[in-house]
Amino acid sequence: MTLPIERGLAKTFAGHIHWRACGSGPVVMVSHINQQSSALMVELLQALGPHFRAIAIDYPSHGHSDHIDWQPRIEDYARAVVETMDSLGIERAFALGEAVGAAVSIALGAGWPQRIDKVALVNTPYFTDADTATRDIADIAKVRPTDATGFPAPRSIEFLLQNDPEHAPMQPSQSWMDRINTAQFEIGRDRWQAMRALARFDTLDGMAALRCPTLMLYGEHFIYGRHRALLQAKCPQAQVEIVPGGRFCMSWERAQDIAGHAHAFF
Repeated sequence: MTLPIERGLAKTFAGHIHWRACGSGPVVMVSHINQQSSALMVELLQALGPHFRAIAIDYPSHGHSDHIDWQPRIEDYARAVVETMDSLGIERAFALGEAVGAAVSIALGAGWPQRIDKVALVNTPYFTDADTATRDIADIAKVRPTDATGFPAPRSIEFLLQNDPEHAPMQPSQSWMDRINTAQFEIGRDRWQAMRALARFDTLDGMAALRCPTLMLYGEHFIYGRHRALLQAKCPQAQVEIVPGGRFCMSWERAQDIAGHAHAFF
């Protein structure tokens, strides 16, 4: 049975934050991937729903949240999560996120330990230095086309698989690509805010600051999975699990698997 998705707005320091929610039980705050929105987390919300109250926000400037005209930090996205919790009367929660959402979940666990009991990090990205971050983001920008005004242009699944397969799930569909296209239209020219925030986020310091139980999930073929031992060394209590056959966007493609790991961990 498909569980219904609820939606609402929370008033925060960054304007109104849009959220989607599903299920009942202990709360899991879900944070999405760069240049996406909570619309790409619907499958995961429904997979978590039988055991949890799963809530996913749209970051400022993303999805149906208000746009901001300033460059946020990862910690600002985490603050938007916490203020959404405040708006909904939620005192404590688990945190789960993929890619940029993993960084947000690190910031939540490190910065709000009195509010976050455990964190599950899916496909945590890591830039070894500022030059690597600049180069990797520039490489991504080359395969994210724009129109003449700089507004995101739609992509076909064939374009993505030919030019940027590392940022695709293992078996993507055009319907998934259409949801990505829609999410990028919603972000518009602000779509690089999250990547710039990630480039400035100190992932290693964040991992070292975590004191709560931590789960690190990696797709077998995820590009930054090679750094998992380094991140775990900074957070010795973290347990690492590999999802066989997984790559990127596992929270969409492998929602049941991610929910199963999260259920066992939380």
